[in-house]
Amino acid sequence: MADRVIAGRPVVEGEAEGEALVTHDALSFWGGYDFRTGDIIDKHHPLVGVRAAGRILAVPFSKGSSTTTAVLLEAVRAGTAPAAILTTGADSFFALASIVADVMYGKPFPVIALEADDFASLRTGEHLSIARDGTISRSLPKPLALSPQLPL
Repeated sequence: MADRVIAGRPVVEGEAEGEALVTHDALSFWGGYDFRTGDIIDKHHPLVGVRAAGRILAVPFSKGSSTTTAVLLEAVRAGTAPAAILTTGADSFFALASIVADVMYGKPFPVIALEADDFASLRTGEHLSIARDGTISRSLPKPLALSPQLPL
């Protein structure tokens, strides 16, 4: 896949860069995200056991209540929050977590709403760069160069 650009709508502006972690299932952060490690721990979620910390988490919407905000705030404080969240709409719990993280810790994270088709085209592992205006540049990770074999 060649580099491609998606025009997202910033719910909370910001810049971020990193590996995409994509799910098409909603995620409950209360009991579903370990803020100490950044791991998804919901036993019923397809990404159970996967670390979201530092990655760009693409999740269609949150599941649950305002506890999503509290768990994300604790993750920001602990340094285990996603670098950004991409979603299919203006999720108020994600937005509130980022806004309060900015006020409390000076560490907001971008929250970007995407059209359904653009969201559906995202793939785990691709490299994403998010600009303040919501533009998302995407590319496959560069292959690792093979090092020459060393003599034994």
